[in-house]
Amino acid sequence: MVIAADPLLLGPIGLEVFLIILIKVVASFVLLMVSVMLMVWFERKLISDMQNRIGPDVAGPWGILQTLADGIKLFFKEDLIPENADRPVFKLAPYLSLVPAFLVFAIVPIGGDFRTGDGTVGWFGHRTFLQVADPPMGILLFLALSSVAVYGVMLAGWSSGSKYPLLGSVRASAQMISYEAALGLAIATVFLTGGSLSTHEIVSSQSNWNWNVATTGVVPFLIFLVAGTAELNRPPFDLVEAEQELVGGFHTEYSSIRFALFFLAEFMNVITMSAIAVTLFLGGPDGPILVEQVAWIWPILWFSLKLLAFLFSFVWLRATLPRIRYDQLMDLGWKVLIPLALGWFLLIAALNVGRDRGWSPVPVVLVSVAVLWAGAAMLGGAVRKARAERRAIELGSDEVLDAGDGA
Repeated sequence: MVIAADPLLLGPIGLEVFLIILIKVVASFVLLMVSVMLMVWFERKLISDMQNRIGPDVAGPWGILQTLADGIKLFFKEDLIPENADRPVFKLAPYLSLVPAFLVFAIVPIGGDFRTGDGTVGWFGHRTFLQVADPPMGILLFLALSSVAVYGVMLAGWSSGSKYPLLGSVRASAQMISYEAALGLAIATVFLTGGSLSTHEIVSSQSNWNWNVATTGVVPFLIFLVAGTAELNRPPFDLVEAEQELVGGFHTEYSSIRFALFFLAEFMNVITMSAIAVTLFLGGPDGPILVEQVAWIWPILWFSLKLLAFLFSFVWLRATLPRIRYDQLMDLGWKVLIPLALGWFLLIAALNVGRDRGWSPVPVVLVSVAVLWAGAAMLGGAVRKARAERRAIELGSDEVLDAGDGA
């Protein structure tokens, strides 16, 4: 079985190969940690500018070391464990949220020339990918790890021995599972277009501006953004830790370094989800090589700029949109995103089958749209009927209560 397609691992694995792998792992870890620190500062500064405030400006130049100061403070605070908590699970939960974020970033290609080459770079006389690993089922690994992160949130609330964290964790599991279905269907559309589960191959198939955001018809990209935002529990979908209702949500009973781990995991997941979006839909590090003498730096620069655009969008949404209600959250996931993602997936599949069989795309599109329109009409009718029946039941209950009060 092929574990990884990196050409570095195709030959004998000696000391040099082992050192290159070690360098990539350490560099990925350091890069992600520094990115998280800068992301926290970036979000505070940007939101303060949008709200006409100053933001952090004491620790370091422009307050850039404020995140480091907060981490040091949390590290030395007292670590509290509730009396009724399940201690082993309570201690394990933060790591179940943090570790998957690290592992997801390992499959993201952050550089390499995909326009004229195979995306490899030369290190110490060896050719390798500019990513820690490229398993042939890389995107399935991403979906699996994002599912594991749900356990960290769920177990944190359950093991706290308190009602409010438990409510927050139940909300988390329902929300993440609901939106993970739409997220998976949006990614499945990329599979149909790229023909591979490997992140390196997906980026390679988008070279020369053949980005999946256009070839898949934009809709899967928008679904991925909305579902990814809900998966991250970011505003306006941050009902998991709605402080007006649930105190602090699933991490109410956490303090000190364990609370810092949840905080770290939240911002790290924002970065990794943005990196996956860039990889799947925006060509990853694909972009023009403006100066051939430093050709290796341009793919890294384009990847960083695309990533920064996504991070800016997440902060912009947080500063702009109010939190939606929980029923609106579930309605959007189950009644809009999942049917739309499934319908678009079937449309792309029909177009691929028609292309393979030599059919004209016009009748294929017309028939597919007609079928999808009929399905949407039936779904809308079922939703309206259920809403009317629920309204009738509510009115009947009100009449019974009014009659009881009159008696």
